[in-house]
Amino acid sequence: MTTLPNTLPAKVGVLGGGRMGAGIAHAFLINGCDVVVVERDEASAQGARERVESAAAKSIERGSVDGNLGEMLTRFDVSVNYAAFADRELVVEAVPEIWDLKVSSLKSVEEHLASGAILASNTSSLSMSGLAAELQRPENFLGLHFFNPVPASTLIEVVIAKQSSDSVIEAARGWVKALGKTAVVVNDAPGFASSRLGVAIALEAMRMVEEGVASAEDIDNAMVLGYKHPTGPLKTTDIVGLDVRLGIAEYLHETLGDRFAPPQILRELVADGHLGRKTGKGFYDWNDSK
Repeated sequence: MTTLPNTLPAKVGVLGGGRMGAGIAHAFLINGCDVVVVERDEASAQGARERVESAAAKSIERGSVDGNLGEMLTRFDVSVNYAAFADRELVVEAVPEIWDLKVSSLKSVEEHLASGAILASNTSSLSMSGLAAELQRPENFLGLHFFNPVPASTLIEVVIAKQSSDSVIEAARGWVKALGKTAVVVNDAPGFASSRLGVAIALEAMRMVEEGVASAEDIDNAMVLGYKHPTGPLKTTDIVGLDVRLGIAEYLHETLGDRFAPPQILRELVADGHLGRKTGKGFYDWNDSK
């Protein structure tokens, strides 16, 4: 494969239009790309459209992006058909962290891509090399792990599968730079760098709440004021989603051992439907800010 230029692809696809998928679509859209989001059904597609269009409008209103909203939205569409990816140069998968779902979704996308197109996963913990092994063109695959909220985050983790070609890796580094963000390049390992470290801190913070060491707010303040973290580990967990953090912790527990065993408080909150900001309650009450 020829080396790709360090510029953004003209046509980008995103599979999954939830909070993360919409954020990824928004990031490429405001940087001049033609973007399509594919969702599982019409209702989900409409929700994705509303999220991306609202985010684009707010970017222009805040003055963080120059341009005309009408023109920008002519470069954006949603679909329920994987065939919408047929002309895409890059597709980023952003479906929930469930292995079988990831595999089936990536295979379905690949079936519709041109032979030279790049396929990336936004997974925050699953084995990139394992996912690549399920594909027909694994050399065209790697991880692009965006962070929530995507527009405000300046980091993208570029995760290299064993099968990823050098040209694809270099292209990904260029895309990150063109998005105005910084690339951290890591080899495939459970939890990569960011999730492994972030979850380790968060799980210990949860155990401290469970043991009555301090309140969630005081534990977070200790990290914000003492270690200059922009947000404490428990509030970050609420923003990411307790169900997402639980899924990552279970995977890391399985692959790396008992130090990543999910605390009971996390399991109970998820079982009770308290998933953080998206449901209004987690370690914090978010109802007034929804």
